[in-house]
Amino acid sequence: MDGDFRTEFTRSPSGLKHHPALVLNADYRPLSYYPLSLWPWQDAIKAAYMDRVDIVAEYDHVVRSPSTEIRIPSVVVLKDYVKLQKRVAFTRFNLFLRDEFCCQYCGAKGDLTFDHVVPRAAGGVTSWENVVAACSPCNLRKGSKSLKQARMALRKPPRQPGSEELRNVGRKFPPNFLHESWMDYLYWDAELDAV
Repeated sequence: MDGDFRTEFTRSPSGLKHHPALVLNADYRPLSYYPLSLWPWQDAIKAAYMDRVDIVAEYDHVVRSPSTEIRIPSVVVLKDYVKLQKRVAFTRFNLFLRDEFCCQYCGAKGDLTFDHVVPRAAGGVTSWENVVAACSPCNLRKGSKSLKQARMALRKPPRQPGSEELRNVGRKFPPNFLHESWMDYLYWDAELDAV
C-alpha cells in the first residue's frame, strides 16, 4: 500500500483544497479532530451570510462578486451548540481509529484489515469487544484459530470506545495541512509557556 494509510479515509472535495474553514462548535472546540471539521470556503461564507456562524479568523485572500468583496473565512464558530453523539458508530474507520491505526498483534502500521479475536467459525461475533485492527500477515497467521492456538497475544483488549475517548485519539493524528489561524483552537504541537 503506497503512502500514508490514514489518508485513505479522508475525503478531499475540491472546495477543501484551497482555503478550508475550520468549524468550531459554540464552545470553540472543533466538531471533530479526525477527520478535522472543515468546510469549503464557499460553505463558510454561505453560513456567515445566513447568520449561522461567526467568523473569528480570515485568510488574506478575498472573493469578489459584482457588488461586494469578502475575505475568505479560515475559522468559523457555530452560533448554536451542536450536541455531539455519545454513541460511537461501529465502523471500520472508528475501529482503526480506536486501535490507533496499528496492528493489535504486532504493532505494525499500514496494510491493515480487521480480525475477529474469537473467530466467527467458533461463534465469535462482529462487535467492538471481538474485532481488532490487524495487519495482513498477522491476520493470515491467526486465521480461524484462537489466540492460544495461534500463540498470539493482543496489545490491549478490545472494547467499545466512548465518543470523547475517540475524539482524543483523533487528536494524535493531525491532518497534513494546519493553517496558522487554527492553532489557537487546536492543541497539536502547541508550545507551552514555561513558568
